[in-house]
Amino acid sequence: MSDRVVPEDRRRRRRPTRQGTVLTREGIIGTALRLVEQHGTEALTVRRLGAALGADPSSLYRYFRNADDLLLAVADELIGQAQAGWRPSGDWRADLREIGLRIHAAYQSHPQAAVLAAHRTTGRENETRAVEAILGLLRDAGFPDREAVRVYHAFVDQALGFAALDAAAQALPEPARNADRDVWPDAYAHLTAETHPHIAATAGLLVADMGRSGYPFALDLLLDAVAARLANHRTAEGG
Repeated sequence: MSDRVVPEDRRRRRRPTRQGTVLTREGIIGTALRLVEQHGTEALTVRRLGAALGADPSSLYRYFRNADDLLLAVADELIGQAQAGWRPSGDWRADLREIGLRIHAAYQSHPQAAVLAAHRTTGRENETRAVEAILGLLRDAGFPDREAVRVYHAFVDQALGFAALDAAAQALPEPARNADRDVWPDAYAHLTAETHPHIAATAGLLVADMGRSGYPFALDLLLDAVAARLANHRTAEGG
């Protein structure tokens, strides 16, 4: 099907679809995101997307080779949403923290899509821009290239790992999501010191903490370790 995709500069505006929509790559991606959020991960098929757009599914192949090509475009759109409006401040640690939190927030805004997309590597415009920006922050901070790549890898995998984990929990049906949340006050909080002394001693804290994402704290732990490695590198260079 790949030879059916029409290059961007050769596309022409066509008549609106039955629903009055003029097909564009951006419009198709936006509709795909809405479709997945409304109907779940199984909704991302060319047939269902064509129906949502009021278009013949075959017309989508002018824009995407297949359903996986569309999925990668959706994944890249989430990365683009995370970067929208971001500007570096000159403080590498603060900038990395903001990027991480933006990634997490963007995926939480589209939890169903995040379940499908967080583990994919797109190689497309938004992802490439993000990789360049993060590596630039690290290299400009003084990390040697090998260390910059290793920190980049850990940083991105942590951000996407938490984004996928938290999105999967958020994408659960509401009864299951509530049941998981209630395990902490309904089960763990009632364990006794005789059988589970450490859980009993921290039960109130567990109930309060486990209902929210662990990502911000984990991100700070990672950045603490990264900053310490940079300080050690500078000390070694000075010595």
